[in-house]
Amino acid sequence: MPASLTLPVVGVSRPATIDSSVLLPEPDAPTIATDSRAASSKSISWRIVSVPVESATCLVTRWTAMIGGSDILAARRRRDWLVDFTLLLAAAPALGQGAPAKKTLLVVGDSLSAEYGLARGSGWVALLEARIAKEKLPWQVVNASISGDTTSGGRSRLPALLKQHRPGVVVIELGGNDALRGLPVPMTQANLAEMARAAKGAGARVLIAGMLVPPNYGRKYLEDFNAAFTAVAKAEGTALVPFLLEGIADGPDAETIFQSDRIHPKAQAHPRILDNVWPALRPLLG
Repeated sequence: MPASLTLPVVGVSRPATIDSSVLLPEPDAPTIATDSRAASSKSISWRIVSVPVESATCLVTRWTAMIGGSDILAARRRRDWLVDFTLLLAAAPALGQGAPAKKTLLVVGDSLSAEYGLARGSGWVALLEARIAKEKLPWQVVNASISGDTTSGGRSRLPALLKQHRPGVVVIELGGNDALRGLPVPMTQANLAEMARAAKGAGARVLIAGMLVPPNYGRKYLEDFNAAFTAVAKAEGTALVPFLLEGIADGPDAETIFQSDRIHPKAQAHPRILDNVWPALRPLLG
């Protein structure tokens, strides 16, 4: 899974400023300047604003001041707007009933989740977002995957992602690049465990997507690496997808379903990846 990838200022002379005692009117709210101290005020009904929730009705009042025998609008349009906005805020709890805020599902992965070599929107994470929307689940998906990332990179990035997005669920899809680089399995396992603990500490539920390596890595490395994901999931109490590419890398059409690098599945394989993830992920979404 290789890494992917003033305008010139022109001097303008201005006329000298002339002091004036004339008050210019605001749009649609004329004002008459006066020195008269004789003033009285009254309140008249302006309009009724109805909120179509539980028959809530708000009465908005416009004030008119009597100055020097002339009626002027002392409460100008901006004050009317402020009154309307205040009333809208008061009605907001009723208006928002039945529309729960969406929670965040964070995916921290490598090129298998970052749509390496694919058209945007065709990878399994994008398909996951579409499925969640279709089922009308109150979740939004944030894909923080980076091609070429390792468990060490994910571990270093995760605290900032947790702080920024405050996810309710975190999917960890990392480890494949550790194997491609021949990194020690205990280090990979420790990184996965630390990521799981950090996500849980931030209040998120965790899903770990497991990966397997082919036999040419040697029997010992193969067995230790393949067991690492299960060991972390068991120790940290997280959900687990035993093998993200099940039915793809080990399927009958493996020779044709991968890109030319024989590492990254083509777009046609990503619905199957989602099908591998969904049974373990769906219970975490409530």
